[in-house]
Amino acid sequence: MRLSMILVALAISPCAGVTAATAEPAPLAAHRALYELQMDRSRRPSSDIAEASGTLSYEITDACDAWASRQRLTINTVNREGQTIELVTDYATLESKDGLSMQFRMQQMTDTAVQEEVEGRATLESIGGPGTVVYEGKTPHTMTLPAGTLFPMLHTAAIIEAAEAGKKYLTVPTFDGTGDKGAQDSGIAIASWGKSPTGPFEALAAMPSGRVRIAFFDRVRDDKTEKAPGSPDYEVGMRYYQNGVSDELVMDFSEFVLKGRMTQYTTVAPHC
Repeated sequence: MRLSMILVALAISPCAGVTAATAEPAPLAAHRALYELQMDRSRRPSSDIAEASGTLSYEITDACDAWASRQRLTINTVNREGQTIELVTDYATLESKDGLSMQFRMQQMTDTAVQEEVEGRATLESIGGPGTVVYEGKTPHTMTLPAGTLFPMLHTAAIIEAAEAGKKYLTVPTFDGTGDKGAQDSGIAIASWGKSPTGPFEALAAMPSGRVRIAFFDRVRDDKTEKAPGSPDYEVGMRYYQNGVSDELVMDFSEFVLKGRMTQYTTVAPHC
């Protein structure tokens, strides 16, 4: 199972109408958030997973000329034979605010045994232009990033701009550093942008928000995959607020679906 960055948001590529406006993205909030995850009732009946729950901790720091993010996802599953498995993913990035470079590291463990590690750095020639990702670690290699590829933080700002402009659907290649296959294709659906529902966090309820659904597709197809051609590798839905904070997560891992709600939220002062 590939665990793409849960809170990643995708931007508008130049061919979809992005102009120099992306140089001044919507203000984003440096913050910490904690989410509780529970299995959704709409899970697939053919899945071997009988139960699933977990937590997601997320922190984004304003480091003056860059955004630093850290994320820890813990999922505990129980299969139909009663076997319990703990899956933990640690993920961190340092992304320049001009959107042209990013360092990344991801480690995924199952019951304390390391299953996957990915680390390296990625650069773009320009916003909307092509780029390169250099993977380090045990299997170093280099891949090209297609024109239009954007990194997570600029994605978040751009998807909010698109929502406020009334756009409903976008497609764009994206790179978040959670896998070793380079960029992914994606489709983003935006719905009901406007007044936020009343919730436990007054500062968020006072700003506009909307539902977003993102489907990620591998550009490099693995012959061993069991997914049908054209099927997404991973899907995530959430409510996005105007400052880039998200809540009401719906995480679709094909085998099962998790729903997440934010239980803690605090803003973080800049760390220059």
